[in-house]
Amino acid sequence: MINNNTSSQPSSSSSSTSNNNNNNNSSTQGVGAGVGLKNFFKTPEGRYNKVDKDKTHPSTLLPYALAKSITQITLAHLKDQPAQSTSNAPALQPSSSYSVASSGVRYVTSKILGSSGNGSRMLGFVGGNGNGHKANGGTSKSSHVGGLSNGSSSTVGSNTSDGKGSYLIFNVGDTLYISDLTSEEKDPVKSITFGNSNPVCHAFDSKAKDGHDFLIGLNSGDVYSVSLRLQLQDVGKKLVGAHHYNKDGALNSSRCTSVAWIPERDGAFVAAHADGNLYVYEKSKDGPGDSTFPVIKDQTQFSVAHARSSKSNPIARWHICQGPINAIAFSADGRHLATVGRDGYLRVFDFLNEQLICGGKSYYGALLCCAWSPDGKYILTGGEDDLVQVWSMEDRKVVAWGEGHNSWVSGVAFDSYWSPPTSEDESENAVYRFGSVGQDTQLLLWDLAMDELVVPLRRPPGGSPTYSRTQSSHWDSAIPVGTLQPAPSTKDVPKLAPLVAHRVHSEPLSGLIFSQEAILTASRDGHVKIWTRPGSDSQVSSTDTSTPSKPVSSGFK
Repeated sequence: MINNNTSSQPSSSSSSTSNNNNNNNSSTQGVGAGVGLKNFFKTPEGRYNKVDKDKTHPSTLLPYALAKSITQITLAHLKDQPAQSTSNAPALQPSSSYSVASSGVRYVTSKILGSSGNGSRMLGFVGGNGNGHKANGGTSKSSHVGGLSNGSSSTVGSNTSDGKGSYLIFNVGDTLYISDLTSEEKDPVKSITFGNSNPVCHAFDSKAKDGHDFLIGLNSGDVYSVSLRLQLQDVGKKLVGAHHYNKDGALNSSRCTSVAWIPERDGAFVAAHADGNLYVYEKSKDGPGDSTFPVIKDQTQFSVAHARSSKSNPIARWHICQGPINAIAFSADGRHLATVGRDGYLRVFDFLNEQLICGGKSYYGALLCCAWSPDGKYILTGGEDDLVQVWSMEDRKVVAWGEGHNSWVSGVAFDSYWSPPTSEDESENAVYRFGSVGQDTQLLLWDLAMDELVVPLRRPPGGSPTYSRTQSSHWDSAIPVGTLQPAPSTKDVPKLAPLVAHRVHSEPLSGLIFSQEAILTASRDGHVKIWTRPGSDSQVSSTDTSTPSKPVSSGFK
């Protein structure tokens, strides 16, 4: 936690030490690590209860595999319309039968968690300047991808013929697991091992118009797009019908840290890397155009380079920063892109116009995760300073700091299904509910009401202990477009206290997601817990037809 004395700023080493001590204490408890963890927590709306059945990796997984990567989780819902292609086809015919609960899936439907942010931390610079080689950096297709074998005895024998259902996809070590969320079994129904490379990030397209709806990024830099339904239909032990991008790191050999589909732009996606570069792909393009890009002249400056050939894939390279990009997130309309990195900066771009809009630095250390509010007005960030920062797109600055975590914040998300209590005085204030998880094993819930924030007052010159009646200089004017700001003083930013602080796991957390009927939390070693909302029935259907609620209409601009 940060106080107003800047000399007491947190350090990553102290946070790590504290976190390691907590982990050691937890590990000494063995199976009893859950002792002291309550199966419920209370909010003003009522009590959240943990579901008995968690989802996780097979119990036969060797402990050393858990340290290979940090678990990230994606939730997907496949409707009951059958796929249009056979299992050995390289691509599927167009189909509109794919949907995902990106903010979450209905409770048992959404039985396990995903992370809005990458949650991983990069401790060094990886790769070069992204100018690549002449080798194919675009797309290659195959019906079965060699070397990607199912390394588990678990197969897809229980799958339905059309892949109908709700699924959890998560990575542990060098393996990608797919679990049936409606099943009583905690073990996955399928696992795919990636040999010498680890899957580290993935994303599902909620509106895919052809079969390829799932992205996988590897620590070798390779990226795959596949049909999730096709993987479930195939009983073999290999990834089938995959499109392969940046094959063998031909274009960029640094770790792929985050992947995301571009909203409202069918078939387009981005892949971020640990060398600070982000590439824009279109899955409809095969190459073999020239996929090289010019040398980056200034590693410290943002730049965009487009492919020399209209047939090339990727179609563009964005150089974001000098160090690793840790997480990326698009606004719901696809217009804006937020990135956070090892250098501690949030950067917000007008993606359509390829322009840097605003950004700023953390109070201390790297930023690890970010998330947009459903209306695109606010951005959450979390990182090594133990803070949750709230950024305003209108003001282009930090408008609140959330203090409550005792270690690095690894996941943040807005609860788009939460509605504030009704009152007689409505519409003059937007109220948001959001959550955060961290390496301190805690889930924190927060309420943000802009008109209730206490804005610090300006301290007059001369060191007087009294405050003037004017606001801090941090609020004097809007920040010019394209400006990256230094970290503000702790005296200038309003502080938020958590509504709820609950220790939900015995291991550090890596992700958080909200569904209509539950909150889902995941630890970095591949265990997910489901916390049902007050009044929710634990036995719900495996469909998610609900629409996320929006914040109360705002009276401020």
